[in-house]
Amino acid sequence: MQALIGKNIVLGVTGGIAAYKAAALTSKLTQAGAAVHVILTQNARQFIQPLTFQALSHLPVYTDTFTEPDPQQIAHIDLADRADLVLIAPATANVIGKLANGIADDMLTTTLLATKAPVMLAPAMNVNMYGHPAVAANMKRLADYGYRFIEPGEGLLACGWVGKGRMAEPEEIVEIVQRFFAEGQAEKREAVRDLAGKRVLITAGPTRERIDPVRYISNHSSGKMGYALAEAARDRGADVVLVSGPTDLPRPDGVTFVPVESVQEMYDAVLDRFEASDIVVKAAAVSDYRPVSTHSHKMKKTTGTLRLELEKAPDILQTIGRQKTHQYLVGFAAETQDLLRYAQEKLVRKNADMIVANDVLAEGAGMGVDTNIVTLVTSDGETIALNKMSKREVADKIFDTVLAKMSARTVKRT
Repeated sequence: MQALIGKNIVLGVTGGIAAYKAAALTSKLTQAGAAVHVILTQNARQFIQPLTFQALSHLPVYTDTFTEPDPQQIAHIDLADRADLVLIAPATANVIGKLANGIADDMLTTTLLATKAPVMLAPAMNVNMYGHPAVAANMKRLADYGYRFIEPGEGLLACGWVGKGRMAEPEEIVEIVQRFFAEGQAEKREAVRDLAGKRVLITAGPTRERIDPVRYISNHSSGKMGYALAEAARDRGADVVLVSGPTDLPRPDGVTFVPVESVQEMYDAVLDRFEASDIVVKAAAVSDYRPVSTHSHKMKKTTGTLRLELEKAPDILQTIGRQKTHQYLVGFAAETQDLLRYAQEKLVRKNADMIVANDVLAEGAGMGVDTNIVTLVTSDGETIALNKMSKREVADKIFDTVLAKMSARTVKRT
């Protein structure tokens, strides 16, 4: 499940023996694609040390409200604003009582009072504490505030009692968190139909330029970004045409699918449909060069050096950039250095309205992976840097920006 990819989860760890489970929880959330920002209370440090969580999350661990490593921002406010979810596991009776009464006396509780993100708590305590009327009242108050609870399990507790109060297992918590984000994404997609009536043309995947019947020139593009764009546009109500080079991905339902192989085939397919389109997103990794001639039979190995003569392939983005009238044109720039400079140059050279630039050498970005890290460079001079997120989320961010720019352009014309 990709629901956690690119999500920022603030994990609060409080002072109970179940704190050791929070280490496994951190590891599993991180492996699922989330960025886990751990806050340890002073009591939690009696059970487990910050270094454990730093090693598992690969991110700084926060323990003190007054430790401010970055003078440009206030740490607990930054975490509160950045969080997609705040998860407290284990949640002791003490922290539940503090939150229920608005007490903010440490890094965790100040962050919780400052955040607008959803909050989940995984209680862990002695069975008698869990059943105490004060704890029950505090939990009810938090539930009324909108906090969500992950019910503890029953069994032998560390104190020797048998009953309810054991923190849910890390695997169960991860599953609940994944389901929470997946359901939220589904609801959001179902509600947004802001591309209804728009005709969206998308290219995806690589192209293959044949050398002979068994060899070709191509690249590492998986098509995942283009397919995510097609699914996003479809779910937002658009009439979608997906022109795709060869990929191993299943064809998205509900779109017009046009399979192609070579850059010439993709060029022809795009030009045939360009005039009828409102938005064009060129996400395909198209060959810049192709063999001057294609051999009809397999070329045989020789003892000498093989020289392959190449010619410049048709430039699809530049061609439609020159021909566009009403269309909003989005191109992609996969770079390995000087990302913004090359993206801005491409924006002007191709007469595009937006370039989606990404450094394909960055971890979690580029070809073949399920996430991306991109910067949107627009023709009105705006640069929008996006953090690592799933390619589907990137697709929605692209269309959010496209619609905003198209709306502004319409207002300006009127």
